[in-house]
Amino acid sequence: MNEKNVRQLTRITFNPAVMGGKPTIRGMRVTVGMIVGLIAAGYAFDEILKAYPYLEREDIIEALTYAAWRVEEIEQPLPG
Repeated sequence: MNEKNVRQLTRITFNPAVMGGKPTIRGMRVTVGMIVGLIAAGYAFDEILKAYPYLEREDIIEALTYAAWRVEEIEQPLPG
C-alpha cells in the first residue's frame, strides 16, 4: 500500500482533540490500536461489532489496512 492509497481511507481520522490525535475511527473515541488489539486478542469481526454497535465492518477493515501500512512504513531520520 502506498501513501496515495492511504489517503483513500476515509474512515480513519486524526484530531488532536480526540484521543490525543491518535488515528481513530470516524472521529469517535475508538482508536485503530484498540481495533487491532481486539483482533490480536482473537476477537472476530462479529464479536467486535456486537460489543461496539456503532462500528461497521468497513471500520475494522480500514483500521487493519491503516495499521498494516504503518508497520511497513520506513521512517527516515532528518539530517541534522
